[in-house]
Amino acid sequence: MKYLWNIEFALIFSAMVIGCGGERDGSTNETITQKGSDTMVLIAQKWAEEFGKKNPNVQVTVTGGGSGTGISSLINGTTQIANASRPMKEKEREQMMQKNGSDPVEIVVAKDGISIYIHPDNPVEQLTLAQLKGIYEGTVKNWNEVGGNDASMILYGRENSSGTYDFFKEHILKKGDFATETQTLPGTAGVVNAVSKDVKGIGYGGAAYSQGIKVLKLAGADGEGLLPTLENVTSGKYPLARDLYFYLEVEPSGAIKEYIDWILSDEGQKLTRELEYFPIRPLEGDIQASEGAEEAKDDTTTVK
Repeated sequence: MKYLWNIEFALIFSAMVIGCGGERDGSTNETITQKGSDTMVLIAQKWAEEFGKKNPNVQVTVTGGGSGTGISSLINGTTQIANASRPMKEKEREQMMQKNGSDPVEIVVAKDGISIYIHPDNPVEQLTLAQLKGIYEGTVKNWNEVGGNDASMILYGRENSSGTYDFFKEHILKKGDFATETQTLPGTAGVVNAVSKDVKGIGYGGAAYSQGIKVLKLAGADGEGLLPTLENVTSGKYPLARDLYFYLEVEPSGAIKEYIDWILSDEGQKLTRELEYFPIRPLEGDIQASEGAEEAKDDTTTVK
């Protein structure tokens, strides 16, 4: 994966302000604040950087902390945009309604596939969803139970303010509890770092962070073992495909509208591929890649 330095940067610095040379006219400086999903930090920083080059009088501040933190900040009025890797919860919507008298504005800005990470030396290649559930609820404890070596599993996961944590809990654990031995870490980069150093480890997180680890195939609805590729995620075949969101108090206007319109344009969406996220719609280069995927079916295997 490109931009590994960005992962380390996101771990060390939770916020950055970007605004440099460009095309926007006017002399009044404006600031756009966005906060939330750590999964989205890499792409949000890139969007902010590129938009800033075109609009020197607009500064975009990007802060992580987790989807729940971003949404809480939106409700409290301390950020203009909440970045979220999961849909807003009903309770959060009710809080927004009580504050503003209207529902929050939800905008899908990219797609992602939650990836299952293991150490490169681990011989396991794929898991069924049932096996993954058993691992994270604590009923499957040894790698030899899923075709691996005779070694106990070490579980890594995200903190409960994370949208990735919530999505995984709902879609894999069916809202059940994580095993008590799961080690929670602040940020996907932290999970990747831990798994990359632990041959017995397993973790989960966004596809964009898959560096220095092995990504497991997951069994889809038809029994195939699928990787979180462009075709599998955008088609919805990959079992843990998801949307990534911006939430706002009201319909965007002014500089915020220009910023979001640019993100949703082909130019903004192409950056998702550059950083190994996925666009919200097929782009010219992606259509060619999707057609080429038919020739690469050897990359998937049937889970028995």
